[in-house]
Parts: sequence; C-alpha cells; structure tokens
Amino acid sequence: MSLIPSRAPRALIAEDEPVLAQALREQLAQVWPGLEVVAIAGDGDQALADIARLAPEVVFLDIRMPGRSGLEVARALAQAEPGAAGVPLVVFVTAYDQHAIEAFESAAVDYLLKPVAADRLARCVDRLQARLAAGAAARAPGTDLQALAQALAGLLPAAAPAAGPLRFIRASLGDVIRQIPVDEVLYLEAQDKYVAIVTREATALVRTPLSELLAALDPQRFVQIHRSTAVRVDAIDTIRRDFAGRQFVHLREQAGGREVRLPVSRAYAAQFRGL
Repeated sequence: MSLIPSRAPRALIAEDEPVLAQALREQLAQVWPGLEVVAIAGDGDQALADIARLAPEVVFLDIRMPGRSGLEVARALAQAEPGAAGVPLVVFVTAYDQHAIEAFESAAVDYLLKPVAADRLARCVDRLQARLAAGAAARAPGTDLQALAQALAGLLPAAAPAAGPLRFIRASLGDVIRQIPVDEVLYLEAQDKYVAIVTREATALVRTPLSELLAALDPQRFVQIHRSTAVRVDAIDTIRRDFAGRQFVHLREQAGGREVRLPVSRAYAAQFRGL
C-alpha cells in the first residue's frame, strides 16, 4: 500500500466580477483550508481553457458571464465521457435563482445564491468532499441529477412569487457589495451591461437586466419611463414639458448632490400620465 498522500483537491472559480471572485476565494479558504484555488477565470471561454489545462476537481461557475455562460460551460463539461479523470464537480454561484432547474439539468453538484452565506457554503463543501471521497465514478456528470433533485425543495422557494416584491437589491458599490433597501432607490438606469441603482447618497451597479429587476419590484412603486429608465413613484416631484413638448420627470431629492431630471420617452408617456 502506498504511503504517498494524494494531492490536495484543486478548484477553479469562474466569475467576471473580481471583487466577488476574491470574496468567494476567501470564504473557501476558511471553510475548506485544504482546497487549492488554482485559477480565477473572468469568462466562460477562459474557464473551459483553464479547466482543460489545470484539471481542477471542483469548478465554481457564475451563470451569467461574458462569452459562454456558466450553463454552457457546464454542458460542455457534462459531454465528457462518464468517469473521465478530468471531469470536475460543478457548483453554480449566482444571483439568478430562476436558473435553478437549468442548473440541475446541467448536472451541477450544488447551487449557491449570491451573496453566499457561510453556513450554506459549508454544507456545499461537505457535499463536495463526500463526492470526491467516493471516487471518479461518483463524479460522472450524469449521476448528479438524483442528488440535486433532493435539494430542489430547498432551492425553489427563493424564486417563488409568493415571496412578494423585492425589498433589497444586491449591488456593487466600489469594492463593496451592498444590500440596498428598495425604499432608498430613486431610479434605475440601464448602462451597457449594467444597471445603475441610484440613491440619494450613491450609485451602485448590478448585472441583472432592467426587465428582470422590474419584474421583481412592486409595480405600484416603480414605473418605467424610458427603455433604459425606471423611477420610484413616490420620489417624483413634478413632471414638466420643454418647449418641444418633451416630458421630463423631476425628482424631489437630489442624487449625489445634483438635481435629477429624467426624460420620458413617447413609448411610455401615455402610461406615465395615468399616475
């Protein structure tokens, strides 16, 4: 019998937000000191290249990334021959809990919601360690669905409509992730691949599309006034027209020390006049 210890398990984190990637790395260092994070990939294509090059046993995948999504990366990995030595265990780490069932179908080992709670990550690590201890056969992607189905009841309530409208928005403010109360939000504005969450004190960024945010917010409290802009109704002070007949919403509070005037597009003008 060989007395040479097996090498420490290795992991790759695929996350295009450096602050979130580093936060997960630090959390993992606390709950799984023996795990070596060998790479952090900023997009799906890089993740696949790094997995092929480094052969980590575990991969933590963000679902929404540039290039290939986390789901596409997982599906590519799941096509590997069952029992192959290079097939890693997959954990999705994402803010988009509506993808839970898709994650199951992609044969993930677990599914974590951002921001990742320490106790939830600890349970995930326990599951990963058990699977690694069981050997290569238990790592075959096709065998993951049964175990994941048992966890389904614990994952779906977070996405259930019965939970009511969104009360907080998780957003990046510099190098800090903040839980912004919806009551503090003055307006939301889509900017490239981000949505700016604007409050009286600061502007924070999220990667959730504006349409998804609006679907989760109380429709009685937020109204869309432009393809890229939605406003909290009780933050509105006045609605004015300029000399060309264009409508503008003026807010009662300043944002970052400046007066706020937001254009109302023709597509939303009729709906907005009913407020």
